[in-house]
Amino acid sequence: MSEIDRMRRHMDAELRKPGEHPDRSTRITRRTFLHKTFLTGTAVGAGSAAFGWLPLVNTIDMAFGATAQPFKFAWISDTHLYPKSVNTRFVDKAVRAFKEVQAMDPPADFLIFGGDLAQLGDPVELELGNQLLKEVKIKKVFIPGEHDWYLDMGKTWNKLFGQSPWRFDHKGVRIIGLDTVGSAPDYWSAKKMSPKERMDHMSVLDGTVAGAWSGLGNKQLQWLNDALADWPKGSPVIIFSHTPLYEYYPPWNFWVRDWREVHEIVRPYTSVTNIHGHVHQVLYNEIGTMRSIGMLATSWPWPYAPTGVPALTKPMVRVDPGDPFDGVGWGSLSFGAAERIENDYMMWRQDVLAESQVDSGTGDNVNQILSPRIADGMWPY
Repeated sequence: MSEIDRMRRHMDAELRKPGEHPDRSTRITRRTFLHKTFLTGTAVGAGSAAFGWLPLVNTIDMAFGATAQPFKFAWISDTHLYPKSVNTRFVDKAVRAFKEVQAMDPPADFLIFGGDLAQLGDPVELELGNQLLKEVKIKKVFIPGEHDWYLDMGKTWNKLFGQSPWRFDHKGVRIIGLDTVGSAPDYWSAKKMSPKERMDHMSVLDGTVAGAWSGLGNKQLQWLNDALADWPKGSPVIIFSHTPLYEYYPPWNFWVRDWREVHEIVRPYTSVTNIHGHVHQVLYNEIGTMRSIGMLATSWPWPYAPTGVPALTKPMVRVDPGDPFDGVGWGSLSFGAAERIENDYMMWRQDVLAESQVDSGTGDNVNQILSPRIADGMWPY
């Protein structure tokens, strides 16, 4: 067994100790392909027929403790906007999501935008997103993604949407927003990259050239520890991040490089939920006392890259190239009267799961030949 394997087994044993898991008072159930009445600008009464833009919904129900009061919030991320002169498909989908959030009845308490508003960090793209977001009149809070950041190192993002991290308390829940993209070691200056070259490498998740950029850094880890220090250990915490706070697939930067330190900080708290974007797919994971929920994108469902596909990957049904609304969506999380949170994936798609590899792109050697990426040969994963 290699040294890296021994280290990972040791860390896994420490973080996944027997019997240690998120507070079971937060119950998790899954109900797939539920139809729900959804307000899209026209009054729709309870029990009305489902038509038009009504999404198919996959839910995760969570019941928090008695300290929490009912509230609702919406999540949108990964719109990846280009200027309208380049691509209006992503603009159309972002507008649709913003309008649907604004049409929620009763309205959400706030909208969290979870990063990757822009595709290449162009101030034109970010300002376009800022203008489109004016469709949403409720409170809005923001965390950045790598596509928003690495052209000008967050200058435009911070000017338009404010800095992260941040925290606030809302009806008995401590809510934290983290910056998982702005604290990377500087791998690019020594390579004399221009801002555009740096952004190009980051936008394709290429850590072999630009470095393992996703992380919190020591200063933000200390901030997180301080932000939780005065919070009761049994009271609920929601942490918003762009990238997952665990090791999902490092070669694509589907992690934060200091995720173990994050889990050590949150371990004393029994009801911690991390809601993240970046992965463009529905995910659920538990490590120690923290549960993580991956959310949909409005731009595209996560594709299989031509290189670096993990072993044992199960093919998904591929999206309809003629329907830009296929396989994407947004999310709504709401407390019920019984102190239950229901996480609804508002999917703009009819079929979500599949057992066959038809049109998957991963089982057809004629159309797609998969090969390891440089990163997979360099990193011991």
